[in-house]
Amino acid sequence: MGLSAFLAKNAMPVENVKHVVSTRFIDENKKPIAWEIKAITGSEDEALRKSCAKRVPIPGKKNQYQKETDIDLYLGKLAVSCTVYPNLNDAELQNSYGVMGAEALLKTMLLPGEYVDYLTKVQEVCGFDTTLQDEVDEAKN
Repeated sequence: MGLSAFLAKNAMPVENVKHVVSTRFIDENKKPIAWEIKAITGSEDEALRKSCAKRVPIPGKKNQYQKETDIDLYLGKLAVSCTVYPNLNDAELQNSYGVMGAEALLKTMLLPGEYVDYLTKVQEVCGFDTTLQDEVDEAKN
């Protein structure tokens, strides 16, 4: 088959995933409403990571810095980028929670446990076998 299997036209499309994030959001039939999550591309992910990186001085080394990624900021931006439904950028939805911005809305809409579970699901949809938080925890040990 050669390289033709890797051509864009032959790649299997990545389907959006529907996932119930919270049982607190229900439809008229009292059934939980599923959110829709999409995977992002490697280029989009790289841009997100870069937007969450900062230069941190290396202690004891004058004028030397290392790059650190704010994992919490990155995961919040990743979740927002991957959320298709509900539209987290909707002004009416943000106003109803008294917040500005999709990231603030997501953190306000969901309980802390729901938020962590949602971040895990988003990472799964994007193809991460282990979550970034797992990697951070492992690095600390």
